[in-house]
Amino acid sequence: QLQASGGGLVQAGGSLRLSCAASGHIFSNNVMGWFRQAPGKEREFVAAITWYGTTHYRDSVKGRFTISRDNAKNTVLLQMNSLKPEDTAVYYCAAVRDTGIWVDPRKYDSWGQGTQVTVSS
Repeated sequence: QLQASGGGLVQAGGSLRLSCAASGHIFSNNVMGWFRQAPGKEREFVAAITWYGTTHYRDSVKGRFTISRDNAKNTVLLQMNSLKPEDTAVYYCAAVRDTGIWVDPRKYDSWGQGTQVTVSS
């Protein structure tokens, strides 16, 4: 079970931090990812992190977003800075039992409920 939180409304240039709490059997040794879906668009990869801390980001968020995980607390975070209106979407956390990072959402088998992020211009 995954529970995402931390979304909200922010002005362009602002920051938000998303948090995803996972049950132990989903979090342990898994790759954790963040995806987003804007209205009328497909779900897209944002960032992911392996159990050992290797990260990967989509190009448009590099330098602005940071993914991290606390393996003792079964939590993954997404720090989002310098937000832009095009970052507006519902953000989902997801997990997959693997050692490598996948950007294809179909590879992930556990999903949270989503949290809305709205960036106003």
